[in-house]
Amino acid sequence: MRIVLMGPPGAGKGTQATAISQRLSVPHIASGNLLREHRAKGTPLGEEAGASMDKGLLVPDGLVIRMVLDRLNQPDAKDGFLLDGFPRTGEQAEALDKSLGLRGVQMALNIAVGTDELVKRLGGRLTCRTCQTPYHPVTAPPKVARRCDKDGGELYQRDDDKPDAVRQRIEVYNKQTSPLVEYYGRRGTLKEINGEQAIDHVQTAIFAALGVKA
Repeated sequence: MRIVLMGPPGAGKGTQATAISQRLSVPHIASGNLLREHRAKGTPLGEEAGASMDKGLLVPDGLVIRMVLDRLNQPDAKDGFLLDGFPRTGEQAEALDKSLGLRGVQMALNIAVGTDELVKRLGGRLTCRTCQTPYHPVTAPPKVARRCDKDGGELYQRDDDKPDAVRQRIEVYNKQTSPLVEYYGRRGTLKEINGEQAIDHVQTAIFAALGVKA
């Protein structure tokens, strides 16, 4: 299947993306990871994107689209894929569908979580300074207080995980993605998933929407 996964910060997309990718045997393609890989390898696309990022500018839509389409043309994605973090706007969604043609996106899953719940989740989140692994004192606590399970790095709270910043991030996300939700809604490919349930219940709802057994 060709799937787009959407959801605000703190919705648990990473956890669900891993489960979907494994269950359907399709690659999980996260645009942020893709961008970092291109920069690390020094590819022409990575260098072009880095020129914008180094100036504090957003990477142009056209460049992001080229990067994603280049990845979708690789052999492991020929029978399906799971896109995470792309498209982010209606314009990007239109460009993606136009490029894919008859192989267009089959389903857009939107994990919906209310602002208060997201603030509760992200407001207590801690991040490892060295490997960036996230933790939460209630839902995903570290084995040793303030230390990362993976590398022992110090855990700290990022400025953008503080309550006021979280609310601002969510507001920006909702404004940015509302046209995208409308785009897929008009095409009948949008599936809303209640992301405020327990993780396993969210996963069950996603698999039901996809028409596969958990």
